Amino acid sequence: MSEGGLRIGELAARSARSVHTIRWYEAQGLMPGVARDAGGRRVYHAMHVGWLELMDRLRRTGMSIAEMREYTALVRQGRASLRERKALLEAHRVRTEATIAQWLQALELIDGKIVFYDTWLATGEAPALPASGALAAPASTPKRRRTPPS
Repeated sequence: MSEGGLRIGELAARSARSVHTIRWYEAQGLMPGVARDAGGRRVYHAMHVGWLELMDRLRRTGMSIAEMREYTALVRQGRASLRERKALLEAHRVRTEATIAQWLQALELIDGKIVFYDTWLATGEAPALPASGALAAPASTPKRRRTPPS
């Protein structure tokens, strides 16, 4: 391969992602800067390893594919889009923090149930249930998104 260029198999090995996953990201318009060699084969670069990590983290933290595409399009615009990119990531960070807070509340409930069962197992009798509302279902459930293959 030419200086600094990687074939898809090399990128897969370096990024710990499958060729299928890399192709999925590319098909979704989430891989900027992919060139082609004289034979028409894709040529990736070391920066794509970090880019795949970023895309994976954004997806795992709930960013929609549409927002990821928007971010990628902004990156393709270069320096002129720095403020917009920063604003998009800041908004995503706020949403991610809110999700973490919800998950921490859920974890508290789970921990309470574990203590409940520990007490029951230790004493042989079911403990009193927590106060009303402690076991209430969440107000809403998150929407499901199409995600890339692992």
